[in-house]
Amino acid sequence: MLAEILNVAIYSVVGIILMIFGTFLIDLIIPCNFPEEIKKRNVAVGYIMAGASIAVGIILKSCIMSPTVVTQLEEKFLDGLLNSVIYFAIGTVFCMLGYVVINAFHRRYDLNNEIGEGNPAAGIMVCGLFIGLAIIISGVIY
Repeated sequence: MLAEILNVAIYSVVGIILMIFGTFLIDLIIPCNFPEEIKKRNVAVGYIMAGASIAVGIILKSCIMSPTVVTQLEEKFLDGLLNSVIYFAIGTVFCMLGYVVINAFHRRYDLNNEIGEGNPAAGIMVCGLFIGLAIIISGVIY
């Protein structure tokens, strides 16, 4: 029982660190300063950060619950943890690539500019985009 509680604690801490890192990475692909924009009450950025957090959480859950990781967890805890981190990195990269490709596809408007100008519709769109991508990616991981 104590070993299981320790596993939960370690995965939770690693998950929180990866969530912070994942949202940081997503912040890099949208050229505006998210903390500064949040202080300015940019609703679009708020939606995007919410969507990015949900997306990263979905990807992390799939990484932790992946049958490959669970099998490894039974064999060796550190291998399972390492596999979770690797799957997370791959999933986050594909989520970011998905945003870049979809943004390039929309030629009538530039999502990056719309977000920087605080367009809530753009923020909601990107929020949904990140969540949708994460659901697809999590299905591949799991």
